[in-house]
Amino acid sequence: MTHGVPFAAAFRVWLRVAALSFGGPAGQIAAMHRIVLDEQKWISERRFLHALNYCMLLPGPEAQQLAIYIGWLMHGIPGGLLAGGLFVLPGAVAIMALSLIYAAFGQVAVVAGLFFGLKPAVLAIVLAAVQRVARRALRNNAMRALAAAAFLSIFFVGVPFPAILATAFVIGWAGGRLGLPAFQAGGGHGGGKAGLTDAESRLGETLPAHAQPNLAQALRISAICLVLWLAPVAALLALFGPDNVFSNIAVFFSKMAVVTFGGAYAVLAYVAQQAVQHFHWLRPGEMLDGLGMAETTPGPLIMVLQFVGFMAAFRDPGSLPPLWAGAFGGLLATWVTFAPCFLWIFAGAPFIEALRNSRSLNAGMSAITAAVVGVILNLAVWFAVHTVFRASVVIAGPVWRFEAPVLTSADPASLLLAAAAMVAVFRFKAGMIPTLLACAAAGAAWFLFGGAG
Repeated sequence: MTHGVPFAAAFRVWLRVAALSFGGPAGQIAAMHRIVLDEQKWISERRFLHALNYCMLLPGPEAQQLAIYIGWLMHGIPGGLLAGGLFVLPGAVAIMALSLIYAAFGQVAVVAGLFFGLKPAVLAIVLAAVQRVARRALRNNAMRALAAAAFLSIFFVGVPFPAILATAFVIGWAGGRLGLPAFQAGGGHGGGKAGLTDAESRLGETLPAHAQPNLAQALRISAICLVLWLAPVAALLALFGPDNVFSNIAVFFSKMAVVTFGGAYAVLAYVAQQAVQHFHWLRPGEMLDGLGMAETTPGPLIMVLQFVGFMAAFRDPGSLPPLWAGAFGGLLATWVTFAPCFLWIFAGAPFIEALRNSRSLNAGMSAITAAVVGVILNLAVWFAVHTVFRASVVIAGPVWRFEAPVLTSADPASLLLAAAAMVAVFRFKAGMIPTLLACAAAGAAWFLFGGAG
């Protein structure tokens, strides 16, 4: 027992958080806040926001990392493993089942129709994410300029988004150090209410012994986590060489785990670009299908990466049966994507308390959040080009290179569904799950009754 919270009780709480973790990072963090703070009163509002700000600065899925952080605060490493593992488990099981169905029966009319209908709904949801993050992050002209520059850089010039986000952080950090008013606010997550205080929380004002900074312990934990994360990657490279599909999956998603700053939608922009255009593991429409799966199942939105790994190995199975190869590829992608999250928290969180009041770091994080608006907008445009239109052309110049839709190739059914989804989401404030289910049902009906002919 730690701080009056038995481990068995913590298991039940994290299982509930995992089961309710729909709606992408924003919905997951809101559910976690409601259960862990409002109901359980485990930690204070200030500590919750400080932990979230740290997780936003890390590569990878911020909601899962926040769960690991809180679990670690309450019960040490076993608590972090419990919280982070349970957060991923329901989505991993669901996406694996859907990937098997997709690979085996994707050409059946009703299945094809379901995914046809999901794509326009996903487009509306990504645009809603742009609006949601923009409201929070673009509070002044400096932040709006960062978002615009990020979009122009990635869409028209093809600047890698890790470079964009790193530049944004440096600008924000420098603005914070110089005391510029535009960079003085925090990370954009806080509200006006003070909320639960340290003294009122079950954790209390004094940090437990396991949360105190200890360099020797941090190095020991880092070594163990690095071996667990990278040993499978090294083994695959040694056994199969660098050109094997499993080696490619292991290396690519391991790289992705350390460069994908900016949250789930920023991760998806990077993976979509690499998986579709560089590795050719998926077609653009299939990436949208995978995102539709992730949007309608619990767990981190970037669980779609399991689908990407599944399809990559399914199409290049070597001597394995394709479905078995796909299952291994999906699990491999999941492992190397989420294993580093435990490293970032277990090694770094004990030292992050000393930075709780750092204005410069908070300013840098605010700038990253602003740039992420541009990155997500780029993702939305990319989805629109490949959802509503059947053909596109590449337009290149001395500096710019971008993909533009062929307007005459617009698909009327996709256009109608996309418009309906946007009206539902923006005008009538329909929830994500009802919108996705309604569009999927409409797509299935369209295919079943011959409309896709």
